[in-house]
Amino acid sequence: MDAKLTTKEKIAYGLGDLGNGLMFQLAQLFLLKFYKDILQIPAYWGGLIFLVTKFFDAFVYAGVGTYVDTQKKISPKGKFRPFILYGSFFLGISTIACFLAPNLSLNGRIIYAFISYNVMGICYSIVNIPYGSLAAAMNMDSEERTSLSAFRNLAAQTDAFVTGAAVIPLVGLFATPAKGYLITVTFFSIAGVISQILCYKGTKENIIDTTPAKKGDGLTSIKSLFTNRPFLILSIFTVLSIGAMFLKTGMQLYYFQYVLGNEGLVTLVSILSALSIIPAVMFSTKLVGWIGKKNVAIMGTLGFALFELLNYFIFGHNTIPYLIVNTFSFAFLGFSNTVDFAFVSDVIEYNQLKTGIRSEGIVYSGYSFVRKISQGIAGFVPGLALSMIGYVANQAQSASTLAGITSVYFLFPAIAAVISCVIFYFSYDLTDEKHAQIVAELTKQKESR
Repeated sequence: MDAKLTTKEKIAYGLGDLGNGLMFQLAQLFLLKFYKDILQIPAYWGGLIFLVTKFFDAFVYAGVGTYVDTQKKISPKGKFRPFILYGSFFLGISTIACFLAPNLSLNGRIIYAFISYNVMGICYSIVNIPYGSLAAAMNMDSEERTSLSAFRNLAAQTDAFVTGAAVIPLVGLFATPAKGYLITVTFFSIAGVISQILCYKGTKENIIDTTPAKKGDGLTSIKSLFTNRPFLILSIFTVLSIGAMFLKTGMQLYYFQYVLGNEGLVTLVSILSALSIIPAVMFSTKLVGWIGKKNVAIMGTLGFALFELLNYFIFGHNTIPYLIVNTFSFAFLGFSNTVDFAFVSDVIEYNQLKTGIRSEGIVYSGYSFVRKISQGIAGFVPGLALSMIGYVANQAQSASTLAGITSVYFLFPAIAAVISCVIFYFSYDLTDEKHAQIVAELTKQKESR
């Protein structure tokens, strides 16, 4: 059960997130622009499509998680891996469909965009929920799970960088943007499907609960999340700490343009942020072995807050010092991001001991929903803050507005990060030692059946 995973298995697991991301990032980064520029859908309709789809996704996540956990018969291929294998093809096709430009009326194009994006969201959930749940079925060892999360985090940074840097130049190689988007998205989707197939072939489910699901198990597992203390505290920690990162991402273009006077820094910062994850990939597993996941998460988040404050008070207005300090900030946050998903796997065993039901899909879908909430909050705050500080688009900003942009970019994330650490330190009690005791008890119960 706790045998060490090979590097090949860890790389294969990471490739699953690479495959997901190569398609998911296309929609996140470019679909709204595609709607406006190619489909010529009014911006407010494009925003509404995104808003409604994200809300709908929350229910899809819960439904997929419940279905995965309450399968009446588990395939010989595993509980989760078949969804990755077969679902990847539908995800690839639905991603390509989102970037088609049908010759329809405006209302027809709006309806097509709405349907195609929602179908893609369903397909993504069908692949991503089992993929995220797979880590808990591969190994129960705390350090091994951290290592899996590290490879996943590296893959996530890679696909974000590749899509962000390559898509627009590739689109520009073709005669028309419509043709460029279609061919580029098709290429990325094929690469994503191949990555997910390699994930399927290179991973193995070592921990499978073969107890037949009973009627009501799914509802019981969903209800248990609301009384699962580690899950609730982890959710609060995630909303604040990960939300801080999303908030910075949402504000960075404004900071670069109006405070530093250089919008082109976006590409360089993206490269440095991708590289900053390397220390977490290399050292997070060893650190977890020395001080435990909880302390690694707090160390990483407090380090992020410290460097954000250094940029706010000292270095942030000078480009080179800012870039150096910002890279250290994201390097520390990389440690927190790396262990986050390992916590989710631990919560699964905690919930299993509490309810007698192993519900990887439901727990993971619940946590994914929490991350969506943090993204939503972080996406809402910049717009609200810009309105409150007197921002006027495409004009020189007042001194008070520049000070406000600086505060939202540095100070707000730092404060959120510190609050998250205080709550997590005093309230999260599912330590690695306690998790080891839970695993031992579950093993004892299984052997006594």
